[in-house]
Amino acid sequence: MVTISLCMIVKNEEAVLARGLDTVKDIVDEINIVDTGSTDRTVEIAKEYTDRVFFYEWTGNFAAARNESFKYATKDYILYLDADDVLLEEDQKKLKALKETLDHSVDSVSMFYNAGMDSYGNVTLRYRRNRLVKREKNFKWGGDVHNYLNVFGNIINSDVAVTHKKIKHAVSRNLSIYKTKIERGDTFSARDYFYYGNELRENGHPEEAIESYDNNIAMEEGWIEDKFYACINKADCYRHLGDTKKELESLFQSIMFSKTPRPETCSRIGYNFQQKKEYVHAIYWYELATKLKPDTNQWSFSYPAYSTWYPHIQLCVCYDRTKKYAKAYEHNEKARAYRPKDPSVLHNKSYLEKTYGFGSEENQED
Repeated sequence: MVTISLCMIVKNEEAVLARGLDTVKDIVDEINIVDTGSTDRTVEIAKEYTDRVFFYEWTGNFAAARNESFKYATKDYILYLDADDVLLEEDQKKLKALKETLDHSVDSVSMFYNAGMDSYGNVTLRYRRNRLVKREKNFKWGGDVHNYLNVFGNIINSDVAVTHKKIKHAVSRNLSIYKTKIERGDTFSARDYFYYGNELRENGHPEEAIESYDNNIAMEEGWIEDKFYACINKADCYRHLGDTKKELESLFQSIMFSKTPRPETCSRIGYNFQQKKEYVHAIYWYELATKLKPDTNQWSFSYPAYSTWYPHIQLCVCYDRTKKYAKAYEHNEKARAYRPKDPSVLHNKSYLEKTYGFGSEENQED
């Protein structure tokens, strides 16, 4: 059976550190924690779990800090987590089973990263990351922010998921890192333009974000998945600015990179038509979204809401507007399966049952 070193970088994580360590302490063989300047009880808490607590002066570079943490690993494989990551009970069992059966020829194991969850337990953002890597390969982190692990060799995809349970958000922290890169005169890669666009969008600068996304799209280099989401995120910026025409153009532009429509595109196109009260067109795109399921081997971002409860609740509205009330009720019930206490879903249910008698044996047809 392989052995595993857990490696973490932390700073002022007293609120979440124990929660995360409790979910992996009985699975890993070694815990290495690198503190980058905590002023709270983080170090004290870390020492309750391991005597392998190290200190590193923060330089503003996450990749450098992560590479530092990897230096302390001594076991066969390295598992890295952030302080606000956890393994849910089912995933703890899966990781234990993986550890017992993993072939030593594997260089890296990818796992799902559930980066967002709603209050009903639905995953809102998921993607894959190389999460368990062979120590002797000496893989290195790159990137000032939104780091990536340069992995190669024998890589396998697992069904283990790491779940992110953030309780705070570092507002503008990443944006300032990119601003510093610009001030230094650094040359931006296609990846830099994509993530800089994301930071601008999330911090309320849609016009600048659009420019950065267009820079990404214009470059021949760069991951095709980043270019797809550059189009999607650019469309969101145009919607925020009230330019529905350019929003729609950006959404159709995304299909140039995905080749076939994805739920994230279809639901947004549906909403664009819905806002213009073109309900027949909206219904077409929402229905298509419900039929498209994400590829479990997909490495890029996946937003399950756009193929599950979201298009169903919007179909309820669109079918109601076109007087197809049974269809409206049907889709609202499908949305309710995902979000049983959502106020909008419960309002629709009450309205359709009281007005048209759904929920009883009567009035079940259009």
